[in-house]
Amino acid sequence: MIETKHLRSFCALAETLHFGRAADRLNLSQPPLSRQIAALERDLGIALFKRSSRSVALTAGGAQLHADAKAILGLLEQARKNATAAERGEVGALQIGFTSCAAYNVVPRIVRAYSSAFPDVRFTIREQLPGDLSTHLIEGKIDAAIMFPPENAQALNLRTVYTEPLCAALPEAHPLAKKRKIAIAELADTPFVIAPRAIAPSLYDAIIGHCHTGGFTPQVRLETRLQQTILNLVAEGVGVALLPRSMKKARLSGAVFRPIQDAPLVHQVVAWPKRELNPCLQGFLNLLSASPQCRPASSP
Repeated sequence: MIETKHLRSFCALAETLHFGRAADRLNLSQPPLSRQIAALERDLGIALFKRSSRSVALTAGGAQLHADAKAILGLLEQARKNATAAERGEVGALQIGFTSCAAYNVVPRIVRAYSSAFPDVRFTIREQLPGDLSTHLIEGKIDAAIMFPPENAQALNLRTVYTEPLCAALPEAHPLAKKRKIAIAELADTPFVIAPRAIAPSLYDAIIGHCHTGGFTPQVRLETRLQQTILNLVAEGVGVALLPRSMKKARLSGAVFRPIQDAPLVHQVVAWPKRELNPCLQGFLNLLSASPQCRPASSP
C-alpha cells in the first residue's frame, strides 16, 4: 500500500532532484528519505528516478506519478480543510425561522452579519407564525428561531436578543393621535385589534396585563395573526393596537405610533433545541451574543 508520507517524500525529491535538499525540506536525514523512495518503488514495481553519481532525474513513470501525487496530496489537504470547516460550522447549511415582528429589529442585522462571516454556509431564513416556530424547532425542520418567548419551552434553549416597549398604534384620525404620550386608561373605550394568545402568549399577556393596570379589559374587535396585518387594520380605522415599538419602521400611511406611559417591555428571543446542534448554529449564536442586548432569557 502506498503511504502518504512516501508520496510527500517522493514529491520533495521530484521537485528538488537532490537527496540532500529534499531531506532538508522534509526535516529528515538522507538515509530515511532513501528508504522511503526505495519502499515506494518497491510497491509500484518500477524505478521512479534515474540516479548517477552526479544527478537525479525522473523516469517517465516518475514524471507521471509526480503529477498524480500532487493532485492526490492536494485533495487530501482539501479534505482536511473541509472536515475542519464543517466541524467549525464554516460550511454546511443553516435554516432560521423568524416572526414578522423580528423583521423590523433583529433579523436584518443578523442576516447581514452571518452571511458576511460565513459565506460558504447555505443560509436560509423563513418568516413563520410564532406557534409554528416551536413545533418546527422540535421537529428539526429549522435550526433556530427568533421569536417571542414561547410557552412550554422545556426542550428549547432561550436567549433574549431584543427588548423594547409596547407603543399605541392609532388611526391618524383618532383623537389621541394628537397627543405626544398617552395613558393606557385613555384607550378603555376604544376597540382593539390583537393577535390571539395562542399565536404569541407573552405578547398577548403583556397587552392584556397592561390594560388591566389601566382598570379595563380591552374590547377586542378583531383578532388576526400577523403584526403587519394588525397595523394595516389600524390604518383603516378598525381599531387601535399595542405593538412593539420597532413596528414603527413599517411607516404605514394612516397609522401613527404614540408612546405609552409606563409601557411594558416585550422581548424577542433566539430559541434552539437542547439536542445536538448543527455545527453552523454556534457561529450564528456567537454573532447574536455580540449584541449588548443579548442575554439569557428568563423562563416564560
